[in-house]
Amino acid sequence: MRTIDTETLRAWLEEDRPITVLDIRPLAERAEWAIPGSLHLDTYEALKAHDPEALSSLAVPPDRPVVTVCGAGKTSQIAAEQLAARGLQAYSLEGGMKAWSVAWNTAEIAVAGSAVQVIQVRRTGKGCLSYLIGADNEAFVIDAALDPQVYLDLARKHGWQVTSVFDTHIHADHLSRSRQLAERSGATLVLPDQQRVSFHFRAIHDGDLFETHRLRLSALQTPGHTQESTCYLLDGQVLFTGDTLFPTGVGRPDLGADKRQAQARASQLYHSLHKLFALPASTLILPGHTSQPVPFDGIPIATTLAEVKEQVKSIYASHDQFVQTILSRIPPPPPHYEQIVQFNETGLQPESNVVIDLEAGGNRCAIS
Repeated sequence: MRTIDTETLRAWLEEDRPITVLDIRPLAERAEWAIPGSLHLDTYEALKAHDPEALSSLAVPPDRPVVTVCGAGKTSQIAAEQLAARGLQAYSLEGGMKAWSVAWNTAEIAVAGSAVQVIQVRRTGKGCLSYLIGADNEAFVIDAALDPQVYLDLARKHGWQVTSVFDTHIHADHLSRSRQLAERSGATLVLPDQQRVSFHFRAIHDGDLFETHRLRLSALQTPGHTQESTCYLLDGQVLFTGDTLFPTGVGRPDLGADKRQAQARASQLYHSLHKLFALPASTLILPGHTSQPVPFDGIPIATTLAEVKEQVKSIYASHDQFVQTILSRIPPPPPHYEQIVQFNETGLQPESNVVIDLEAGGNRCAIS
């Protein structure tokens, strides 16, 4: 049986090769996360039962490779075998969607009137968004969510040295790679001031300015999603909002909190959002996550503060109405979030097979 690994499929999609990605998982699983542009046939149970007609309705170009996908890469092998028997060039994705969790692509963002470049690094299945910000020969990274080598290779391609690595908060739905990236690159690790983590970092506080010769970030503390949540403003134009503010929603205030604490954090979030909305309407918003699979299109997931104000109607409510609305819309928590938080607080990384299981599934940090 021919299989294909995540990195090869990622490269094919980035190169826009003519392939068909066939998702054979149950619809409920696909609704959680999927590969952009993939076809879907809800044939999982039929394939598990080795029904020879499970894929009889599938019509694809005979000269185009087909990559079959399931949750862990086992039932997709049955699908690939059936398609190969029909004469198609079929592959099964090794490790399935669990392995696909770390697939990524990029989009570049221009900063008006500046030599600074911003690269949005996107985990396409999980929706994690991190940022490489570079100018001259140096670069910052915000919210590293992939293997450190990804950022080091991208920086090297642009002639940059990673000198500082930032997190916007202690993440709950993915393992932060910021500490490891800082160690690999010799960069300064910068985190919002807090007592949660047990490793060394440079603390940044509300209103602090972190700057080098060409790069300049100012910190805006925005508690609500977490107590330490902090946004970073680049050159007064670009706001990296982490999980505080999204193009069509706001951060959830409940993870790791009891009912009373969640209510208090929702109240903090209300004030934090209004603090951000005092910035110029033209401010570019770059969030820390997206809830949709990220296509390989090179188009940044970004919006302006003015557009966010049009989309996020809850900000126009009174304080009490906002708190009540947010608490009534809280989605199910991310899978394994308590374990993920524990790893992020210690700065340790589990074994690779554990990482795959911990991070499987889409993110659930936003409330629309």
